[in-house]
Amino acid sequence: MKLVISTLLFFSSLVQSFGQVLIEDSVRNVYGFAIAAPQPQDMERFVQFIDQELGPNGINTLVLRVDYGYEYESYPNLRNENPLSKKEVKKIVAAAQKWNIQLIPQINLLGHQSWAGDLEMLLTEYPEFDETPHVSMPREYKWPNEDGLYCKSYCPLHPKVHEVVFALVDEVTEVFESKAFHAGMDEVFYIGDDKCPRCAGKNNAQLFADEVGRIRDHLAQSGRELWIWGDRMLEGEISGLGMWEASENGTEASIDLVPKDIVVCDWHYNVAEPTPAIFASRGLQVVSCFWNKEEVALAHMEMMDFFKANSNETMRPKYLGTMQTIWSPAKPFLDAYYEVEGSSQSSLDQAASFKAMLKYIKEQE
Repeated sequence: MKLVISTLLFFSSLVQSFGQVLIEDSVRNVYGFAIAAPQPQDMERFVQFIDQELGPNGINTLVLRVDYGYEYESYPNLRNENPLSKKEVKKIVAAAQKWNIQLIPQINLLGHQSWAGDLEMLLTEYPEFDETPHVSMPREYKWPNEDGLYCKSYCPLHPKVHEVVFALVDEVTEVFESKAFHAGMDEVFYIGDDKCPRCAGKNNAQLFADEVGRIRDHLAQSGRELWIWGDRMLEGEISGLGMWEASENGTEASIDLVPKDIVVCDWHYNVAEPTPAIFASRGLQVVSCFWNKEEVALAHMEMMDFFKANSNETMRPKYLGTMQTIWSPAKPFLDAYYEVEGSSQSSLDQAASFKAMLKYIKEQE
């Protein structure tokens, strides 16, 4: 009898192990890192970081916020003051390819067309694209404010806006040799403004979803995948997620209207909200994202592993993995990561979160 029980336990263990192997082999597993593209003067250090830290430690996806920090040829007037050259970008590409890291450039589309009291390059050069031209940029920015100004948006229905932004998208994806593009699209507070001659009276969820669809369709022409942040597709009031991590201006219904082959980066920085299950249940691929708290980073990673291990064969492939986000320029983060004296506490917190992620990855080997 003992022999029978032992044999059954052995085969049960073998089946579980084999089943786990099948799960791991069949599911795309993202270990991601998102940060602003480095300044030209920090290029060599950043490439070294890829070669010595990201690649050897299992990071397989690198999202770089490029925005207007590249020497665009199609619209050179949209370059910022210190853009990366094509030669410099190719150094990043070579380092990423060496370690088989998926490189995904980002340009903020729709929202985040301003920051604090300054317009970004698109609305500076093309003010006619502004969704809310009646809202003036303040000399001294404060939040909250009477205009509800956090960041400006471009009007998604302006007949000329996509001619410009898609040219930038094409350039940046080509130079980075990328198979995907991150369009941002988080924290869109200005949409469907009642003073916009094109958007007034339209459904905000449909406006948002249609813009996602336009970008997705454009990328699909070159076989590329669209990534976006997920906050505008979550409901903020009933859920308690609030107006930052979710929507309180009517865009949440877009979760059922957007194309199903996009990748949603679902960010929550104070606790690991279980919202990846919402996106997966709607048929969307999802990456769970964290920022500056070690315990929250670990909770995100454990949560996504739990979802993968305890989901059916339809849902499981939707849980792509996790991503560390860095919301500072590359230099202060690198200073903190390498423990350079004088690093700010905020940068040190980001670095500690990322180190916790790397430790977790190592423990799974």
